[in-house]
Amino acid sequence: MTTHSPKQAVKTSLYASKAPLEWAVTSNGTLYTAQIPIDNKGEVVSGGIEAQTRQTLDNLKHTLESAGVGMDAVLQVLIYVTDREYLKTVNQVYAEYFEAPYPNRAALVIAGLAREEMLVELVVYASVP
Repeated sequence: MTTHSPKQAVKTSLYASKAPLEWAVTSNGTLYTAQIPIDNKGEVVSGGIEAQTRQTLDNLKHTLESAGVGMDAVLQVLIYVTDREYLKTVNQVYAEYFEAPYPNRAALVIAGLAREEMLVELVVYASVP
């Protein structure tokens, strides 16, 4: 019989969502999170795909630090963008936040995200102590 630890919320200073969600939870040494391009007021940042990607990655970095780890703990990233053309910019900004060996990742071009003005969202899995 296998035992597992109960999930625990990661306490961050990100905007408190009105939706029934945590910005990140951990269980059995893995952190699960989805990050979006919102500021500390809960507003989607303006400035296009570069600004939104940077905000999303800054939110991720903060979340990981809140869990006691850094960007090097990231194992896998699922990138969602609303336009294929955005991937070049996402890759450029992404490369500023990660070093080799890079996380495994997938990129998906989708019709839309939860908020119409959102251009990017990241789903991330990371290793935590």
